[in-house]
Amino acid sequence: MKAHDVMTDAVVSVRPDTPTSQVARLLLDNGISAVPVVDSDGSLLGMVSEGDLIGRDEAARKARRDWWLELLAEGETLNAEFLASLRAPKRTAREIMSTPVVTVSEETEVGEIARLLAAHRIKRVPVVRDGRIIGIVSRADLLRALAGHSPVRR
Repeated sequence: MKAHDVMTDAVVSVRPDTPTSQVARLLLDNGISAVPVVDSDGSLLGMVSEGDLIGRDEAARKARRDWWLELLAEGETLNAEFLASLRAPKRTAREIMSTPVVTVSEETEVGEIARLLAAHRIKRVPVVRDGRIIGIVSRADLLRALAGHSPVRR
């Protein structure tokens, strides 16, 4: 089985100048956890994930953990650093996107895709043809294939 057999082919993407607030809204509205960043020709530049939006430095991780603990504690105040990060000046996809991006071709075997996801500790991989994104294979797509379900077509 190959990438083209399991990939999600309706890819939601953003341009480099897309504000992070709009990226967050797209993730929520589409029930996805990341979007590719593409230029005006549709060439892949990077990826923005929920982790990129929330922040990956230790202070952001601690703030996120504290937020969940306080939510469970009911009635406690939220961490000031976390609240400040939500009110940070507008940033764009270009400023927070992850690069370089691990990609595969539509002919890549799913076993190799699973190996890449594990080796690079990533949750999804764009499928590209001639430098342009034509799909995405996520861990969920691999699970659907394993369970014998059809790929997501939107």
